[in-house]
Amino acid sequence: MNEPWTTDNFNDMPYRIIGTTGLRASNIGLGTWKFGYPDTGDESRVDEKTAFDILDRALELGVTFWDTANRYNNASGNSEKIIGKWFRDNPGQRRNIVLATKVFGGMDGITPNHSRLSRGNILDSVYSCLERLQTSHIDLLYFHAFDDQTPVEESLMAVWDLMGMDLVRYFAVSNFSCSNLELYHSAGEKFAPSFQIAAVQNKFDIITKENDGQAGVLEHCTKAGISFIAYSPLSRGLLTDRYLDVKKVGKGDRLFDEGSRDLYTDNNIHDKLMALSSIAGSQDISLSQLALAYMLTLPGMGPVIPSSSNKVQLEENAEAGKIILDEETKYKIKNILGEMT
Repeated sequence: MNEPWTTDNFNDMPYRIIGTTGLRASNIGLGTWKFGYPDTGDESRVDEKTAFDILDRALELGVTFWDTANRYNNASGNSEKIIGKWFRDNPGQRRNIVLATKVFGGMDGITPNHSRLSRGNILDSVYSCLERLQTSHIDLLYFHAFDDQTPVEESLMAVWDLMGMDLVRYFAVSNFSCSNLELYHSAGEKFAPSFQIAAVQNKFDIITKENDGQAGVLEHCTKAGISFIAYSPLSRGLLTDRYLDVKKVGKGDRLFDEGSRDLYTDNNIHDKLMALSSIAGSQDISLSQLALAYMLTLPGMGPVIPSSSNKVQLEENAEAGKIILDEETKYKIKNILGEMT
């Protein structure tokens, strides 16, 4: 059988374009911040064996946009190390994965020069990331936060050089405000008109929206042609069936363990969750699938990257990437969320 000249999906998972680039990523990605070695005290939740099972299944499901960071799990680098070991054991699959990682925070050393976005720290951090990930390049490199102490041009030039060496293919930022994005855009245009921010990874979910100080970034991305990649799209589990019955919430549930009782006991939020759950039931899907599928319809939205602690969660999340909501359903969701204009 002849291979098609082009395709917009892989293993039945639809892909979408990142920003105004030619890079495409799976509608549903995989957040790997939980991957590590729990017995070492690195604050991870998913051990190596379980992580390998999840990564294997993710490939089968077409969930090939994998998101990590060097500092995940107590600055251990363990999330990257696990992905690197998977690449080592599956050498023929690297091209099938869109790999994203992040640099900024203190890592691989303890001096002031081992953090922030100086040229030295960016280069050294990327070299260390590549070693842990056991790969020759990073598909999408994020600055994990904004640095107000380093000239923007210095940081951008370091990325530009990494791209010239084919160690980094595309550039993105995380936890940025609109003003941060405008500053980077202005600086980038001065030294390289073709240089662009492909994506912004900020927190977003349909109930609590964007973080304080980052309001309006999704709208900004829509206008600027930047993909908004939402982390915590299920609001740390709030947008799952788990929190529909408040009486059943207890130890082991993330929001309970983190002391975020105000979220799942808020009457207004609970009413919205129940109404959304009713719509999900009418569609024969879960609340989390409805939330993810709806997010993927929002202007400016790129892939979403829910984390998964096991294959069952992964499979449920992956199915959301293929769900097409009709206009009536989207209208009802907007009404529940108070987004009608």
